[in-house]
Amino acid sequence: MDGKMCLLAGDAVDYKGFPADKSKTGGWVSAALILGIEICERLSTMGIAVNLVTYLGGTMHLPSSSSANIVTDFMGTSFLLCLLGGFIADSFLGRYRTIAISAVLQALGTGMLAISTKLPQLRPPPCKDVTLETCEQANGFQMGILYTSLYVISLGIGGLKSSISGFGTDQFDEKDEKEKAQMAYFFNRFFFFISLGTLLAVTVLVYIQDEVGRSIAYGICSVSTFIALLLFLSGTKRYRYKKSNGSPVAHISQVIVAAIRKRKYILPSNVSLLYEDCPEASRISHTEQFCFLDKAAIVAEGDFEESKGPASTPNPWKLCSVTRVEEVKMMIRLLPIWATTIIFWTTYAQMITFSVEQASTMERSFGDFKIPAGSLTVFFVGAILITLAVYDRLIMPLWQKWKGKHGFSHLQRISIGLVLSTIGMAAAALAERKRLSVAKAIKNDHPNSDLPISVFLLIPQFFLIGSGEAFIYTGQLDFFITQSPKGMKTMSTGLFLTTLSLGFFGSSFLVSVVTKVTRSNGGQGWLADNINNGRLDCFYGLLAVLCFINFGAYLLCAMFYKPSASKRVVQMESVHDASAENKC
Repeated sequence: MDGKMCLLAGDAVDYKGFPADKSKTGGWVSAALILGIEICERLSTMGIAVNLVTYLGGTMHLPSSSSANIVTDFMGTSFLLCLLGGFIADSFLGRYRTIAISAVLQALGTGMLAISTKLPQLRPPPCKDVTLETCEQANGFQMGILYTSLYVISLGIGGLKSSISGFGTDQFDEKDEKEKAQMAYFFNRFFFFISLGTLLAVTVLVYIQDEVGRSIAYGICSVSTFIALLLFLSGTKRYRYKKSNGSPVAHISQVIVAAIRKRKYILPSNVSLLYEDCPEASRISHTEQFCFLDKAAIVAEGDFEESKGPASTPNPWKLCSVTRVEEVKMMIRLLPIWATTIIFWTTYAQMITFSVEQASTMERSFGDFKIPAGSLTVFFVGAILITLAVYDRLIMPLWQKWKGKHGFSHLQRISIGLVLSTIGMAAAALAERKRLSVAKAIKNDHPNSDLPISVFLLIPQFFLIGSGEAFIYTGQLDFFITQSPKGMKTMSTGLFLTTLSLGFFGSSFLVSVVTKVTRSNGGQGWLADNINNGRLDCFYGLLAVLCFINFGAYLLCAMFYKPSASKRVVQMESVHDASAENKC
């Protein structure tokens, strides 16, 4: 009987709703099928994002700052919709169905984009001259079709990204030491494989866009997503599914409403007098932080609803258990770390907008081959892959032997990412200053040709920000999934992905403010339509300063972060401490 129980995967069920058998469900095979659809999602998303700015400027004839903001708004909306995707997955559809439907939306959106870039009626006529002033900009109808395609894709991205990582971790049993160790490697390998998708996007896909045709490239994205969906559906019988505990938004709202209703009540001196109805094994220990919310667990007259059964049930909008209150506290504790990681993604946004524009003005020849400007981000992706490989194969085993832990903690990885991004923006400012000096020196002699300065000057900024992403993405993903309540993991993943969203929107906001302020005297400002006439180095310098200030704020938040522990963990730690005292 015990042997049979060991084959069951905790609180997971199979596709028929029976307890999941470990020998037939879950594990790396199931995780690989899930990762396949994420690779295609990243192929489509990054294939569009890294080269869209050149399409908006070169084909749709939009100004530089407007093109950059359209790209960052598209990416920002995509990640913001992860909150909606997480809510739908947790409350209604479940992760499996959310992934399937979102993949269909992604395939449809990229198909629409392929058509919109193919038909000549959906773009303005080519320029008669090389200067932007003589070009006819895209009209409202043409931009409307483009926006519709992009935001259908955004809906798909929101559903996929909010659910894939959580559904992937569902394939491993945290109570099984062997599978728990596999899960520790899952976060790094998850990001490693989706970075392979990005690598294909910025090399093969960007090359196809520039040399063969954008419609062909976007059509490939649509078809590959559909194939990945079929592979994903083929694993239906192999997956492990976690039952939903209801809407996390409703649970959070209930605790807040109940606490406000009882704001005038006095908390009992003995915590055991607070209401608790969760099973002993799944309870979360009471903590002193945010004690105002504890009032939601004070038992008062009228809190219980009459029922026909032997026991009355509490009205969740008037009375909440200590565990439910602690779940809300856990989510609140995530917010300071959440807020201080947003700035990284603002710096990241520059790598797919202004850095690509920088590359388009520089000498990009490699022998007889001319590197597409969008493909320069291959160094960015290469940095991610190298960093993850070194961390996975070298640092993690050494750290295991030295400290007995599976690599750096999530907070340590985030801090490393923030430091690298600060140095990366400083390097970007220096590189841009050098590029501008060359542009000004030959302005009158070569107004329309590439600047005689190698594009490889931009490698340091791509490499530093790419390495930073490797640390911060895996650190954030690990932090938000492992430090959130069980029933809110999809929502917490969506919360993590909103840092990307707000980072992109923050970039758009910062670009708009800087453009308005620096053009106040009638000049072209820091972010001119032609970046050779602007001061992009000052903009990068501003970002480096903001990153440095933000890192100080992050260190303070990390120092004061206190994770919650379940009753079971607390009891195990107490037993361990008692054993240690006896040995002494």
